[in-house]
Amino acid sequence: MKSWNEIRKNAAAFSKRWKTAHDEKSQAQSFLKEFFAVFDIDAVQVATFEHRVKFSDGSQGYVDCFWQGKILVEMKSLGKDLDAAFNQAMEYVRSLPDISHTPRAIVVSDFQRIRFYNLEKDCALSEFSLKDLRKYVTLFGFLVGLEEISEIQEQDPVNRKAAEKMANLHDAMKETGYFGHPLEVYLVRLLFCLFAEDTGIFKPAQFAQFISQKTSDNGSDLAPQLALLFDTLNRQTRLSNLDETVAAFPYINGGLFAENLPMAAFSSEMRKALLDCATLDWSKISPAIFGSMFQGVMDEKSRHDLGAHYTSEENILKLIKPLFLNALRSEVAAICALKGKIRSVRLGEFHEKIAKLTFLDPACGCGNFLLIAYRELRRLEMDILEEMYKDDGGQFLDISQLCKVSVSQFYGIEIEAFPCEIAKVALWLMDHLCNMEVADRFGQYFVRIPIKASAHIVCDNALRLEWRSLLVGSDGVRSDGVNSPTPSLSTFSYIMGNPPFLGAMRILDEQKHDMELVFGKNQKMLGELDFVTAWFKKAADFIQGTATRCAFVATNSITQGQQVRALWRSLNVDINFAYRTFKWKNAAKGVAAVHCVIIGFHAEGDKLTQSSESPQSCGAETSRTSRETKIIFDGDKVVEAENINPYLMDAPSVFIESRPDPLCFMPLMNFGNMPRDGGNLIIEADEYERFIEQEPQAKPFIRPLLGAEEFLHGKKRYCLWLVNADLTLLRNCPKILERIEKCRQMRLSSKAAATRKFAATPGLFCQITQPEGKDYIAIPRVSSERREYIPIGFLTAETKVTDLLQIIPEATLYHFGILTSRMHNAWMRAVAGRLKSDYRYSKDIVYNNFIWPEVKNNSVSSVVKNITQAAQAVLDARAAHPGATLADLYDPRMMPPNLVKAHAALDALVDKAYGLKPTCTDAERVAHLFKLYADRIV
Repeated sequence: MKSWNEIRKNAAAFSKRWKTAHDEKSQAQSFLKEFFAVFDIDAVQVATFEHRVKFSDGSQGYVDCFWQGKILVEMKSLGKDLDAAFNQAMEYVRSLPDISHTPRAIVVSDFQRIRFYNLEKDCALSEFSLKDLRKYVTLFGFLVGLEEISEIQEQDPVNRKAAEKMANLHDAMKETGYFGHPLEVYLVRLLFCLFAEDTGIFKPAQFAQFISQKTSDNGSDLAPQLALLFDTLNRQTRLSNLDETVAAFPYINGGLFAENLPMAAFSSEMRKALLDCATLDWSKISPAIFGSMFQGVMDEKSRHDLGAHYTSEENILKLIKPLFLNALRSEVAAICALKGKIRSVRLGEFHEKIAKLTFLDPACGCGNFLLIAYRELRRLEMDILEEMYKDDGGQFLDISQLCKVSVSQFYGIEIEAFPCEIAKVALWLMDHLCNMEVADRFGQYFVRIPIKASAHIVCDNALRLEWRSLLVGSDGVRSDGVNSPTPSLSTFSYIMGNPPFLGAMRILDEQKHDMELVFGKNQKMLGELDFVTAWFKKAADFIQGTATRCAFVATNSITQGQQVRALWRSLNVDINFAYRTFKWKNAAKGVAAVHCVIIGFHAEGDKLTQSSESPQSCGAETSRTSRETKIIFDGDKVVEAENINPYLMDAPSVFIESRPDPLCFMPLMNFGNMPRDGGNLIIEADEYERFIEQEPQAKPFIRPLLGAEEFLHGKKRYCLWLVNADLTLLRNCPKILERIEKCRQMRLSSKAAATRKFAATPGLFCQITQPEGKDYIAIPRVSSERREYIPIGFLTAETKVTDLLQIIPEATLYHFGILTSRMHNAWMRAVAGRLKSDYRYSKDIVYNNFIWPEVKNNSVSSVVKNITQAAQAVLDARAAHPGATLADLYDPRMMPPNLVKAHAALDALVDKAYGLKPTCTDAERVAHLFKLYADRIV
């Protein structure tokens, strides 16, 4: 009697052989004979074809295939009505001469669709396609004495609900006192068993039936029974008197069930929760869901503190395609275009090449990047095998021997033990899912158990671990202690991943120490760097002198503001592809949006493939060429670049330094005033009228006060402004004096010495930067990313501003025109820092480094005159909408046509002043400004 794995293998081959069958008359009998042969049944010996049946009215019909007491099959040509076929089959059953002849099942099919009706269970229906036959072979177990333990049910795909069920089980076990490493391993084992019974590693429902039949409803004996099962799964040689239900489980190996765990304890509710998990279809698990599932089980707080996060499959593919997959697929396409014997030789060489590639994720978490990369490499291998053997009709002696890509090519480092265990198991599961894909494509089903090849996942601190220790040394022992025949390697082909996203202000002391180990204690501005930058530095140091290619997902802040200079100057790398800022779409529960970039890089000067360990061309266009194309992905746009600088612009690799004064001879920009008053010198809009009514003599000491919110949204706010105040008048304002005293007390009680110092002048703002009697341009320090232009404007000297605005005293309309132009806004978007995704305008980075157009004489230049007039036209266009705020006017959904037109006219004049064409893009504007900047600082 054949095993289920042999039957599945036969079923896969049968599906492939008959994938084009369609005609009942000419193909039905051959189809059915081979179908029964899948189960090692000679249909001619047990069944009758065209079996005659007499109906009650005296007429007769002919059953396509009938096995008395077992099965009745009715075939139809492709596309015919299967409901009608079933009704016809039921008429045959009702007309059988003896009830004992009644079959247990009816099957109707049009070759490509198969319907199985269980007559012993009220005609319970299972419908599936021919290509999925191997998944449903157990329905026919009764034909060969392999009775189904229970009906196979159509199951819901594993989704977030499954994660929540596992999380509930986790919490319930933890409440009993079962926690830490044992609990983590226990859950991973349970997940493996749930997956195994839905994917052919175990028999269908074998694990669920083991629980339901071998354990008590109250759960009292579930833990010892699971302990017995786990021990059995780890043993190749088993006791002769072992319970046959347990003995029926296969030997797994791979270390998953090797560790002796403390005995758990289950209740009836916990047992039911586990059985509920088994009702889901775990064969449909995706690696993306798998990773988020178990991160959802982790404690929410510790997950955030450790920087753990889940990457969607969409974002993983964004990284791995330009890192290696696109180039490999292009190389395959070039090889396939060759003719004759050389084509076969090159395909074979390429197959060997991809089987030697190595991949490292030094912050692998639950293994999502490794999983998707492995799956895509396996799919590429399947394409290669199809090309290599298509002239042979796709026939193989043993497809399993031709699949050379292995999980052992994949390496990971993860600081937390639980995700580390998940990553190991997930790669086994992904390997099995890929084997199932192979079966679908090539018609040969196989299962790699016992497990022999494993990914090299190490539980360690990636910033302290020497990454080369992961590779096999001369003694044949890896850092994870596993003996391996793999030759010693000195580097990886690719390094990739999604390191933790902690911002500089949220880094813990221990993590600061890690960063010091990577950068060195003398690294300038180390306190400005996000935690993710340590992985960039560690990888950059590791790949020097190699052809290794790297790519990481990171927060966009590492390509903006002061972090650029602090990080990228020390890396000695070239950027070969980049995704500009995009929103992180995360399916994990409760995780806020993050704004990210993806950056691919290699050692500086690595233009050709030099290392014998790195990917080589196989006679066609190589994935590495002497003039490598650099790509920038910006939303839906894909742009080829001459050079990608650390700001992710196609421009020279220069660093925008923080400088106190403008690089060009222009008016100084200052921060607004800083109150630091505890709100005591501020009068809110709803207080103002009452304050003046109660103390009208205070009015000369009150000024309008604007921050960014008030400036943009037209809101009112006021402040006490006592610079050069007349003390005799002030003495008669008790409400003002009361507020001054409260401000003094607040400053005296401050922990900051600098604030306490200002208690000596409690009636004044701590920092007053606004010159008296001078009008000025105001620019918000933070502005929405949605706006095409940062709204700026003129304010009078009477209006005071907080430090949420920046000011340029004595600025002219010409200055306003340049600063509100698309040219300046494009520069700002390229070099400014961000608060989440909003632009953070810095005077020291954005304004002081901006290169203004050269004009011969500002007072008489026609350029200045034209830009001045266009700037006034922008102000006039605004004034035509008196009820609208700046936020309204510059909302991209509402921007008035006259204002759009005025800005377009201004932009054209500014572009012309820089010598650019009217049709230039923002990328061209920024590239031009970077070149001007590079020329200026040389």
